Amino acid sequence: MQREKYLTVTALTKYISKKFTFDPYLEKVFLVGEISNFRLRERHQYFSLKDENSKINAVMFQSNFKRIKFEPEDGMKVLVTGRIEVYAQTGQYQINIESMQPDGVGALYQAYEQLKEKLAKEGLFSQPKRPLVKFPKRIAVITSPSGAVIRDIITTTRRRYPIVQLVLFPAEVQGEYAKDSLVARLKEINARGDFDTIIIGRGGGSIEDLWPFNEEEVARAIAASKIPVISSVGHETDTTLSDLAADVRAATPTAAAELATPVLTDEIIKLKNYQVQLVNYLKNLIEVKRKQLSKIQQSYIFTQPERLYEKYVQRLDLLETRLKNNFEKRLLIQKHRLSLLINKLNELLPEKKIHELQHQLVNYKKQLVTLTKNQIAKQELLFQQKIKLLDALSPTKVMGRGFSYVTETENQQVVRSVSELSINKNLCVHLKDGTATVKVMEIRKEEK
Repeated sequence: MQREKYLTVTALTKYISKKFTFDPYLEKVFLVGEISNFRLRERHQYFSLKDENSKINAVMFQSNFKRIKFEPEDGMKVLVTGRIEVYAQTGQYQINIESMQPDGVGALYQAYEQLKEKLAKEGLFSQPKRPLVKFPKRIAVITSPSGAVIRDIITTTRRRYPIVQLVLFPAEVQGEYAKDSLVARLKEINARGDFDTIIIGRGGGSIEDLWPFNEEEVARAIAASKIPVISSVGHETDTTLSDLAADVRAATPTAAAELATPVLTDEIIKLKNYQVQLVNYLKNLIEVKRKQLSKIQQSYIFTQPERLYEKYVQRLDLLETRLKNNFEKRLLIQKHRLSLLINKLNELLPEKKIHELQHQLVNYKKQLVTLTKNQIAKQELLFQQKIKLLDALSPTKVMGRGFSYVTETENQQVVRSVSELSINKNLCVHLKDGTATVKVMEIRKEEK
């Protein structure tokens, strides 16, 4: 058997891979299919494309995936462009996708609908709208400095409300950097906080031209603005996510300026009308009050003021009579009670009660003297007994029976054992009627 005729799996896979690589028909393939097994990953995307009868693995690297404007979903039919290659580790062929767009619907429109649905579910478009300031002092305009938008806004505001101050914040409104430029301008204006209204917009164009106003970051920045925002993007038929997120949508830049400002001449006329109405109202009010005053002056309160208190005088007399009757009645009751108390007091004979209490006091005094003498005698007897007991226990009594105790002559400590003695040591012997100094001549220790 000639083993060299047999290829390794790796060698065969490499050969097939080179065939795929150098085949000009597989270098750029345009493929239509339905997305299957898609799961959004942080970097590269791996899924499948299928139709009624077949399926092919697909990979789309991060650099290419970032360029698409919609989010792929299972079951979505797409148009893809890429190259066919072999993945050596599994030996399977796959399509490496370079671009992808929905089949039948533009990619930008698909992205617009997906993002619109997402933000709507979050409630971004339905949150309470900020009311526009009726008489703004300063208006910030975010748009291109060279477009017709700013000219239309300047012309309209000068005609309607020339006292307002317009401040242009130049921004990119088209292209790759427009999104960041618009968001930065919105944040800058809100950080300053000295504007009453913001107008953001641009002129008409294709969906690609208007796309920066459909970016999620721009819509969120508009919704988060603390200052009311008027969005005027494209033509009247164009509706961007910025329009939905703004507090007010204007069909044109001119309409935006009209929404942001009143007509000064109309307001002046209104003020003059209000002034005339106020003067007429005050005149009518003064006339009504004058008639009321005249009517009050003719009232009996001023013509016959004594009638005001006639009823009160009569009521006072009635109350005074009632008070007098009640007082006399209560006085009789109190006199009767006092008479009863005097009778009870006489029945108690307080002099007799005092005599009895004095007699009890003398008896209590005699009892107290007797008890005190008995207690003193008892305590004296107990005291004598304790003296005798103490005398019996006294050391001098014991020494009177021939006992003594020995101390050292130097420190007067009591000697309790022969172990504390030494030959020729001076000791002091304490007797009943005095002391004697002795010297140790011999020491004998008793055996136990």
